[in-house]
Amino acid sequence: MRKLKVGNPEKLVFSDSVIFEGDALTVLRRLPDRSVQSIVTSPPYWGLRDYSIPDQLGLEGTLAQYVNALRSIFTEARRVLRDDGIFWLNIGDGYTSGNRGWRAPDKKNPARAMSVRPDTPDGLKPKDLIGIPWRLAFALQEDGWYLRADIIWNKPNAMPESVKDRPTRSHEYLFMLTKDVRYYYDRAAILEVVGFGKRNRRTVWNIQTQAFSGAHFATFPPALVEPCILAATKPGDFVLDPFFGSGTAGLVAQHLGRRYVGIELKPEYVVLAAERLEADERSIVRVAA
Repeated sequence: MRKLKVGNPEKLVFSDSVIFEGDALTVLRRLPDRSVQSIVTSPPYWGLRDYSIPDQLGLEGTLAQYVNALRSIFTEARRVLRDDGIFWLNIGDGYTSGNRGWRAPDKKNPARAMSVRPDTPDGLKPKDLIGIPWRLAFALQEDGWYLRADIIWNKPNAMPESVKDRPTRSHEYLFMLTKDVRYYYDRAAILEVVGFGKRNRRTVWNIQTQAFSGAHFATFPPALVEPCILAATKPGDFVLDPFFGSGTAGLVAQHLGRRYVGIELKPEYVVLAAERLEADERSIVRVAA
């Protein structure tokens, strides 16, 4: 795999699909204005996973720091997005830690164990649902984004939870945001089939989670990404995912005849995504901090 070290702040020009290895904010600052048609991403959730890499997102000491970090990243992403583009943001919620600096493994989900967790945010109580998706959505509204839809991703095969004092969570949010009041949206591409007819897409999407055997972290399923890309782009357009992970957004874009721009901080995930996408080594660029 060839890696090009880019140490100065000149723009990173691209004409085909590309994976940038580096910090999301650093890379976004160097991408050209209005260079992608859509953004489809799922950033690391706050306090839920340790990716064991310096400068990772999601382990900030406070909720405000996490939200502000994402605001900064998405402000740059907004500049990179075309004026008629759509930003699709998948984000999950969590519960307060009760100021425990660790999380025990759940017998139904051993991977949830963590040796470090943020303290309970000011104003919240032990066992409170934090409300992260809506806190972030409102913050992005303040930054100028148009919040056009809140989509419920219902998971029929949701991960079991060892809880007896509340319902088991089986959904996440997918927010649809735009830069302007007018934008490109192909409603016909994602119509729902009902009986012998079709209807406009509803805001509850029943999509099963789908594990990727090569990854040891959460991936969002291709079926969640596909309608986002179909509705917001045309063949040949660029789709950006600033938290590329195993490259699911790129894989779906590629399958639909679109091009992708992926940004991923962890080198092991870059290798994983490149293998999954059968990416040419010339399409992988390392961006120095």
